[in-house]
Amino acid sequence: MMKTDTLWKNKKKERERKTENKKKKGEKNTDLYRRLSALGSRTDVNVGDTIDEWVKEGKSVTKSAILGYIRELRKYKKHDHAIQLFEWLDKRGRDLSHGDHAVRLDLIAKAKGLDSAEKYFMSLPESSKNKFTYGALLNCYCVEKMTDKAMDLLEKMKKLNCASTCLVYNNIISLHMKVGEPEKVPSLVKEMKEKSITPNVHTYCALINSYALLKDIDRAEGVLEEMKKDGVRCDWSTYANLASIYIKAGHFDKANSTLKEMEKRNDLREPKAFHILIGLYSHTSNRLGVDRVWSSLKAAFPKLSNRCYLHKLQALHRLGDTDGLKKCFEEWESNCANYDIRLVNVLIESYLNREMVKEAEALREAAEKKGGKPNFRTLEMLMNFYLKKRQVDSALKCLGSAASRLKDNEWKPSEDSVSMFLKYLEEEKDVDGAENLFKSLKKFRSTNTEVYESLIRTYIAAEKKEPRMRIRMKEDGIEITPGFNKLIGKVCPG
Repeated sequence: MMKTDTLWKNKKKERERKTENKKKKGEKNTDLYRRLSALGSRTDVNVGDTIDEWVKEGKSVTKSAILGYIRELRKYKKHDHAIQLFEWLDKRGRDLSHGDHAVRLDLIAKAKGLDSAEKYFMSLPESSKNKFTYGALLNCYCVEKMTDKAMDLLEKMKKLNCASTCLVYNNIISLHMKVGEPEKVPSLVKEMKEKSITPNVHTYCALINSYALLKDIDRAEGVLEEMKKDGVRCDWSTYANLASIYIKAGHFDKANSTLKEMEKRNDLREPKAFHILIGLYSHTSNRLGVDRVWSSLKAAFPKLSNRCYLHKLQALHRLGDTDGLKKCFEEWESNCANYDIRLVNVLIESYLNREMVKEAEALREAAEKKGGKPNFRTLEMLMNFYLKKRQVDSALKCLGSAASRLKDNEWKPSEDSVSMFLKYLEEEKDVDGAENLFKSLKKFRSTNTEVYESLIRTYIAAEKKEPRMRIRMKEDGIEITPGFNKLIGKVCPG
């Protein structure tokens, strides 16, 4: 009995020791990934050097861990760094699986372009040119809408028996939808079935959308029955997709009926499903549906995120319920952990639509004090409002504020807004305003021939000169045609 007890205790200790070792190994891997993450998106460093430093410290790293880091970096769109980890594995002679080659090809296409991805594919040994790598290259062609190359590759894959997966056909179907060829989708789905390739829920969603674009609503709604017949389980997104099609076609009764069916489903396990339901109900002007789903969302997720409130606010705004909108905003504001300007923007837009600009500006100022700094959307809404009211100075302030916070050319004013600015400033002979506009547009990289022509006409209207006009245009790469030169001569002699 004592021997048995001792044996049992020894086994227990061994299990505990292994568990502890696994825990320590996991902590080490986490520590290394933290180092890699700390590099951010820097292009002046190679993540392989960080791995080398780790190894020099006497710590180990496995191939599976590196592949795990690659997956994480890819998820966060750090494509260059993920490629560098593959290169690190190359230097150490670590073999890659067919799936690894496919991932690497996709990363190269995203980071270095399609030409580089094609070269990588061609460099692979013939044994690695299979359904995985061919599929990855096909996906690249489909993403870039290269129809001829995609179709040629598909034919080659068929001959090599590498086109027998649902993913291959879904890529081609997606391509046809992107390039405006929905009529080709039904025949592709039929071809899949003839080849005993079972379509999945994504295939059927694309099929529904193709019929919708072809204005064949009856066949679109018939896809649900087809899915049931083929044993493919519909999920909530299928119903949402069909309801959206009904809404676009103006069939609100059918849309509401479909949304009711969606509500009954037991796979509504994420807030996103409720958000979509709320939005779609608001598009059918179904306030009861919006409120019912909102109550369900609160019951399923007692701690609501900013995004949940954002979707409710947008729905109330769409429904034109200004009192409900304000009440919901105050509810969010009293409970929010971080102040989100996107929610403020919904209320600002509501105020501006009712020409309550003082309330909109007061809300913007209050939000800023609470940490909700105006974003480009905030400034754009106010700018457009002031432009429509011909309050050009106020509109210019909004544009200047947007220009001052620009980092990576992530926003620029619309062509219509720029044209309106130019028209008003020219009519008002406002040279100072025109120059302020010009400074902002330079930051947005939006100075072109039209902008210069208007600027010059504003100078002419105000009877003012600008001796450096030709130099400025040359610096900005604006071509001076003979006709244009005559216009410039009125403000810049010589």
